[in-house]
Amino acid sequence: MNERQKKQLIRIVAAAVLLALLAALPLSGLTRFGAYLIPYLLIGYDVLFKAARGLKNRRPLDECFLMAVATLGAMGLAVYEDGDYTEGVAVMLFYQIGEWFQSYAAGRSRRDIRSLMDIRPDYANIERENGQLEQVDPRTVAPGSLVIVRPGEKIPLDGVVEKGASSLNTVALTGESMPRDVAPGDAVASGCLNQQGVLRIRTTRDFGESAASKILRLVEEAGARKSKSERFIARFARVYTPAVVGAAILLALLPPLVRVAGMGLAPEWGVWFYRALTFLVISCPCALVISVPLSFFAGIGGASRRGVLIKGANYLETLAAVDTVVFDKTGTLTKGVFEVSAVHPEKLDERQLLHLAAHVERFSSHPIAASLKAAYPDEADDCRVEEAEEIAGQGIRARVNGKTVCVGNSRMMERIGAAWRECSHAGTGTVIHVAVQGVYAGHIIIEDVIKEHAAEAIAGLRENGVRKLVMLTGDARPVAEHVAGRLGLDLVYSELLPAGKVDRVEQLLAEKKGSRGRLAFVGDGINDAPVLSRSDVGIAMGALGSDAAIEAADVVLMDDDPMQIVAAQRIARRTMRIVRQNIWGSIGVKAAVLLLGALGLANLWAAVFADVGVMVLAVCNAMRALLGVKKTGAESSAPDSAAPDGPQHSYRIEVDCANCAGLMEDAARHTPGIRTAAVNFMALRMNVEFEEGQEPAAVMARVRANCKKIENDCEIYF
Repeated sequence: MNERQKKQLIRIVAAAVLLALLAALPLSGLTRFGAYLIPYLLIGYDVLFKAARGLKNRRPLDECFLMAVATLGAMGLAVYEDGDYTEGVAVMLFYQIGEWFQSYAAGRSRRDIRSLMDIRPDYANIERENGQLEQVDPRTVAPGSLVIVRPGEKIPLDGVVEKGASSLNTVALTGESMPRDVAPGDAVASGCLNQQGVLRIRTTRDFGESAASKILRLVEEAGARKSKSERFIARFARVYTPAVVGAAILLALLPPLVRVAGMGLAPEWGVWFYRALTFLVISCPCALVISVPLSFFAGIGGASRRGVLIKGANYLETLAAVDTVVFDKTGTLTKGVFEVSAVHPEKLDERQLLHLAAHVERFSSHPIAASLKAAYPDEADDCRVEEAEEIAGQGIRARVNGKTVCVGNSRMMERIGAAWRECSHAGTGTVIHVAVQGVYAGHIIIEDVIKEHAAEAIAGLRENGVRKLVMLTGDARPVAEHVAGRLGLDLVYSELLPAGKVDRVEQLLAEKKGSRGRLAFVGDGINDAPVLSRSDVGIAMGALGSDAAIEAADVVLMDDDPMQIVAAQRIARRTMRIVRQNIWGSIGVKAAVLLLGALGLANLWAAVFADVGVMVLAVCNAMRALLGVKKTGAESSAPDSAAPDGPQHSYRIEVDCANCAGLMEDAARHTPGIRTAAVNFMALRMNVEFEEGQEPAAVMARVRANCKKIENDCEIYF
């Protein structure tokens, strides 16, 4: 608990004790009223103050105003009727209990997320000339530096192991509990915990671009991208509360007037005024404005624990609606670790053919190039390689010792006029053709391997309700059809250029026009950025440390296990079920009690349950989204306009109320000098983009002043 929560809890306990003591004392008249006024003011002075300030700032229709009117009205009725002030004090007391509970629950969820994502390193060890280790701030370590990581320490920055071998705990990054063994030459990511030996690591990135920093930044910024459900609740609350206040006023005035003018009966002003007060208490939209954002944040946090980074609530909502999944093949459904299985030379011997192919591919990062270089490891000879040129969708051309060598597919051979031939022994492998000076020199067979859990992932997606599973690949048709057949995919499109993949996704999206289902594309996040960006939701697999993946994808899977796709969608769907339960449950209970209150069948105690009780239940239900999805087997939504796209400045905020956070966001957006503003209530951050030529300090002073008008207890620190 923070200091504010502790003080509020003390007030709650003190007021409850006073209320219990007063119930046992034989007081009457003004003495009784004055005695009950003490616990009422003790527990409700801040609510009354905020209600008065809301009236002053022309923002009367908030929960503080509703609660102030209802409880003051109840106290006033008690003065003129039976002298029972318990109800008015108890309503304020239970309201404050509900407020304390939601504040504590929100803070607890923040702590849970931060403990799950406790990957930010505190220091880096630099070895000085005398051999002593000095602990320095990781932000001061430049790329190319040598850092020492001892057993039990976190790797401070991304880098490559130069010396030492160890086992790394990567659970905070990937969600995978199995340790990962590393040796010299292996790349390592910041945030991993070194479990055994001493590692000497040459850093490759600065701290701000390290894996740990990017992951933490994604989690913190996720709350700024609001879902349709959150935007609906914000609009609903703006209309719903004034409507119910108006209905309460009519309920207090119309029936008595009708009884007098139309029926000749006594007006019974006290009865109908009491029912109107009950109406006001019920009308507080706390359960909705608190539980829905909390549900999404908890869902995003639960996914983070599994190594699934979802960039915002809008993407989580879209992922839950996906019924078509399109896969890239290499590195997604297959391991992407190719091996040379056969060499069929025409003019040269096998070693010479491999030698030329490996030299031409030495500058490529494609998995096929890696397999050729692995098959011919002795490429560090005196050969001179010049003018290397990659031709998209065909292969690579280069000059080796003055001769033009082309390595690629059949389209490249046709382009240069080489008389290539089919391989009758290729099977499901990929055929790499080689030509020297335009003359066909032979081909090499390279095979990829299907991932162990790919078939289980396809079955899991079908269990989730996904109707269509499609694979796109640039590989030859026999290879693609073999993989698709083994996995049980519905459609496969082969021999596609990068632009062809986009065209196919466009066609599939056009076929879905008018339907509620959404399309997800799953790729490696490096070569598939255009398709990831074009789909309703882009999912990058095994993208730890990949800038292209994190920029282009909406969902980033830190592990390359296909079952993570199944887990991500199940988390999204469960979160959306919780959101719908909270929305319709809260509205349903409030509507029922509102009707009962209007008919005189519900008193202020029932109203307290409809407000505070439903809020507590909704918050508890929202917290279920933090729980991880049980592992199985082995193991359109455009970006929200509220999220700034330009250069952002992030400011720390302190606010305990989701409704106040929304009002602060509105106040910031309407401040001169601010282009866009987005408040992340769960991460306690305000991200703003300033208009061109504006001085940030001066603009933020105005923002702070405007936000102080909304909620005096909310501070913006900058």
